[in-house]
Amino acid sequence: MSISTPPKAPDTDSPGREPRLGWTWLAFLRNTWRGLTSMRTALILLFLLALASMPGALLPQHPINEAKVAEYLEQHPTIGPPLEKLGFFDVFASPWFAAIYLLLFVSLIGCLTPRSIEYAKACRARPVVTPRNLARLPHHGIGTLDATPDEALTTVTGKLRGWRSEVTATDSGYTVSAEKGYLREAGNLIFHMSLLGLLVGLALGKLFGYEGNVIVMANGDQFCNTGILNYDTFRAGAWVDGTQLTPFCIKVDDFHATYLPNGQPSHYRADIGYQAGADLDAGSAGPWHPYPLEVNSPLRIAGDRVYQLGNGYAPRFTVTWPDGTSRTQAIQWKPMDPSTMLSEGATKFDRPGLPDEAARRRNQIAVTGLLAPTSSGGTLITSVYPSLENPEVAVDIYRGDLGLDDGRGQSIFEIDQRQVESGALKKVVRMNLMIGQRATLDDGTTVRFDGVGQWTNLQISHDPAQEFVLVFAVLILIGLAGSLSIKRRRFWVRISPADQADQPGRTVVEIGGLARTDQAGYGEEFDRLRAELLPAVSDENR
Repeated sequence: MSISTPPKAPDTDSPGREPRLGWTWLAFLRNTWRGLTSMRTALILLFLLALASMPGALLPQHPINEAKVAEYLEQHPTIGPPLEKLGFFDVFASPWFAAIYLLLFVSLIGCLTPRSIEYAKACRARPVVTPRNLARLPHHGIGTLDATPDEALTTVTGKLRGWRSEVTATDSGYTVSAEKGYLREAGNLIFHMSLLGLLVGLALGKLFGYEGNVIVMANGDQFCNTGILNYDTFRAGAWVDGTQLTPFCIKVDDFHATYLPNGQPSHYRADIGYQAGADLDAGSAGPWHPYPLEVNSPLRIAGDRVYQLGNGYAPRFTVTWPDGTSRTQAIQWKPMDPSTMLSEGATKFDRPGLPDEAARRRNQIAVTGLLAPTSSGGTLITSVYPSLENPEVAVDIYRGDLGLDDGRGQSIFEIDQRQVESGALKKVVRMNLMIGQRATLDDGTTVRFDGVGQWTNLQISHDPAQEFVLVFAVLILIGLAGSLSIKRRRFWVRISPADQADQPGRTVVEIGGLARTDQAGYGEEFDRLRAELLPAVSDENR
């Protein structure tokens, strides 16, 4: 009788436990790396990247339009704050979007590197040897030719020109192994590597690029790209400090807008001139090069692109004080309704000739209200058409301290309501004005509506990687077309002499084919090769 002893409990103090734990962590890290660098994971991350980009297209974004974000938060007080905390209003700078982006980089690099090495080895490898039983292949044919084995071999190698083939001499004749479609995998690799290059190009564009907007009056006003302070809004890349902008100047001479009868815009064009390079060295005497700037026709200059984005109107007012001094000013007002270009804004004036600082502040003037390019003519004005057919303004005229000197930022489109609430700024007149009409204040000051000018919104974009993005985008299409259209297929031939007693001087040729992909079309190609290699022969098996 044998007596068995129970298994000994593992010794937790055994010195071998720590190496086993270390191996467990190494296995975990290895398996995690393999999962991350698989093509399936790369495709999932690519899908997640596209999905994560959708909020950037559906929701207003801080870098593009702060006012729209504020409006969305005001209209959606329940869901807006959580979306703000999660970064949905600045998607492309959010940590979760960057995490997906970086994981996709790592995954693509990790899966493409070994695939490229394997493909390089496959390109140098010999074609697969001829199988023993060709009749078991999906495509098969056999026949007897009136030729010697050497003559049959010459015919076969001639028909397989363009295939990567190898001839092997056997005891009974020859075998030929041929393969075609190696560029299919090359197209696949080009597609994925170009996708990686495209992502790198986009990242470089965000790091070294910048984008700014500036409003320029269409009366010969100029904008020079010499510093970020010349912009109304400026969004710099992570590695751009704004001190090394490419210098150039733009002058807006005129602006033209045409509209359909229903008020829909049909065409915008800004007649501009530009200076760059040696033109700037000549100073004011340098030539201005004309260019018709349109919505889909940006100006490309000094590595930057100038786009025509928006436009609007700037009412022109002249304020004349009782002592006879006057000032004329035209400041852009922002459109409230794009279909009618009903606009609102504020034009602010400082009274000249007052040495006393307190008196100067008490006599500042602000003209606020609405501008109707084509007024309906009623007491409560509204615009019925976007072009300047019958301009009219409904203005509130304020007098007092505008708060321009207190060091706080202030919008050019409105007055500081805190000044109104404190009584430092008081409304003195409200009325409607047509061009040429004037309003008279209680102290004899007059405000005349002189006319309406136009302004255009220019966007200046600098992306040093745009050529690389274009190249990789084209390569993506080329690689995708190659991977979808090229078929991997193999072809084998066995050549052996026939029974000399029954068929002297004849050769048996047996062929077989195998498609490496599921795409259709190889059957027709195999039938063509069979017809060329075995003409007028009744095949035993297809």
